[in-house]
Parts: sequence; structure tokens; C-alpha cells
Amino acid sequence: MTTTLSERISQSAFDGSRLRVVLLLDLYDGAQTQFLEAYERLRNQVASVPGHISDQLCQSIENPSQWLITSEWESAPPFLAWVNSEEHVATVQPLHGCVRDTRSLRFSVLRETGKAFEPAAAPLMGSLQSSPRLGDGVVRHALTFTVKPGTEEIVAKILADYDSPKAQVDESTRLRRTSLFMHGNRVVRAVEVEGDLLAALRHVSRQPEVRAVEEAINPYLEQDRDLSDPNSARMFFTRAALPTVHHVSAGRHAPVDVRRHALFYQAKEGCGMALARLLAGNDEEAADDVTSPVDSSTIFQRDDIVVRLLEVDGPLDAQPAQSLGIHGPGKAARLARLLDGDANAAPTSDQDAARFLARSEMRLITDRSAAES
Repeated sequence: MTTTLSERISQSAFDGSRLRVVLLLDLYDGAQTQFLEAYERLRNQVASVPGHISDQLCQSIENPSQWLITSEWESAPPFLAWVNSEEHVATVQPLHGCVRDTRSLRFSVLRETGKAFEPAAAPLMGSLQSSPRLGDGVVRHALTFTVKPGTEEIVAKILADYDSPKAQVDESTRLRRTSLFMHGNRVVRAVEVEGDLLAALRHVSRQPEVRAVEEAINPYLEQDRDLSDPNSARMFFTRAALPTVHHVSAGRHAPVDVRRHALFYQAKEGCGMALARLLAGNDEEAADDVTSPVDSSTIFQRDDIVVRLLEVDGPLDAQPAQSLGIHGPGKAARLARLLDGDANAAPTSDQDAARFLARSEMRLITDRSAAES
């Protein structure tokens, strides 16, 4: 029996619908003029980014220190490409000295009402999300960074040997699961949170056991950072962010029957988003295939790095083409056109698929789930 659309847990940046981005800001006292000057420079640059439609700057009528920036984009991929770029990091740097706190929210546009949204104007505005998606109350996010070659085993031991932080953040936010993988000298930490992701990340960063681990790995990082310096920490974690671009769960198996794996894909320069989109489409098909061992998939992507987190029933290599997301005619060839062949040449046969799977599977360092409350 296939999983119906209404039963499937799904989120995606690839449905083609317009994107509304909401940025909440709390300014330092007296920083309004400096902030406005920085924003004027920022908005002119953002206006030239492909896929950008419009933005608005708003100030609270109740608290002049509270501001709101909303922007609209033709779809999620151009926004994600922009917000994860080094150009964006440099562009928003002048705002950091003005802002005490920020929160960014991203929404697909599902419905619209008003004269501006008459049917005749719709083609000019882009498409709407076709139907509501079913969620599971979980926010998924990942961080990635590299360590100096030759220090991988030292870092793996540090990251595996620490006490888990308290799971309950507040009455509405809870840490659910943290999985940490390595592939060569690259580290990927995937987190699942019920509630407010930002609140959870801040909670974790304040825990003594976590701070001790972060300080312990500092000497081994390829990118220098000083976590005692707010600007240095902000820049590091901005560059380390590995956003979720797609998640689908068929829910065919009980959690006790599946195992978690992560696969690493190195795309050709400029092809990371296209590669993530290809794998997302394959995973949507797998969700309807009762023979697929993949029960759920989460795809993280930044620049030319794609990580695919899987929950699999049975051995990962039992059906390597399905596990890789290339089951079906022509899919291996499409994958080959997007992969960096020097880093991980694409498979062209089932035997190749097994070898590629072995090369791309990331090593699990630790996988911690919070006890059910």
C-alpha cells in the first residue's frame, strides 16, 4: 500500500512556490540611524539578486527598537543560494553592530487575498504552494566544518566523549536528536528540535559540557574561530550552516526497525542546488515505492556540498541504487552530470553503485536521542 500525499511527512524548497522571508530584529538603543544607513546599502544589493521580487522594512509602533524586514522571492532556491553565499556574509556584516538579536523565518506562499492578487497578475508574481504539507513538529538543521588533515581521530574522540545537554529547553522547545558524522576531515552535525530551533541552538551553546567540547576542538579546525568573540562565533556558525532543503518520510517502518546513515555528495562547482533537487525528486518517488528500503530522507545543501541523511530498513548496501537515490532508468547518468568526478565519480552499474555507496557513506561518530518525556 502506497503512502498517500496526506499521510506523508514532507518539507521542500523545490516545489516552485514563491517564498516569503521574515527577519525579526531587535536593535541596540540609539542604533537606528546606523542601521538605516547599513540597510540602504543592503537593499540595493539584494534588489539585484536573481529571484528577488521585493522587500519591506517595518518598525514597530509599540517598541521602536523592534524592526521587521520581509522579502519575497520567486522561489526558495535563489534565496538559499544568496543567503548562504560569501557575498551575503559580507553584505550583512555592517548590520551586526546594530542588532542585539535576530530571528529569520521562511515560508512558502500558499494563499493570497486582495486586488493585487487578481488572476491576471498571478503569472507575474510566480506560483503558489499547491497544497498544505503535513509536518511532524520537528525542525531539522545541520552544521558542517572541516578539521586539519591528520587530526580526524582526535576530533572524533572529542566529539564522541561528552555528556548530552539537557533536552528540555523551555516549555515549548525540546532537543530531540543529535547525529554526528565524519567524511574524511569534514564533520556534519545534524540536529532535530521540537519547537524553536534558534532557542535550542542557543541553549546548547550555553551548556558547559558543549562549550568544553567546542573549545577542545578549536586547535584542530581549519577555519579559526574565537567563541568568546560574538562576531567571530557568528561568522563561524553562519558559514557552517548546512540548511535542510528537502525532507520526506513515508512512515512505513517503526523507528526501532530502521538505522540512520548519512551520504556525502560533492557536486561540480555551481551544481549543488541542482544535485539536491535531483536527489529530492528521487526520494519523493521512493516514498511511494513499497520495495524501497529508505523510510525517510533529509537533504542538506550548501554551495556544492550535499548531505543526505537516511533512515533505512535493513543493510544500506542491500539495494545500493535505491539507497543512493539513483534507482531507475537514466538517473545514474543525471547524477554523473552533477557530481564532481574528481571527488566522487558517479556509478554506472550496480557494482559501481555499491562502491560509490561505500565511498560516500559518512562515518557515524555519535547518535543521541532524548528520552521521551
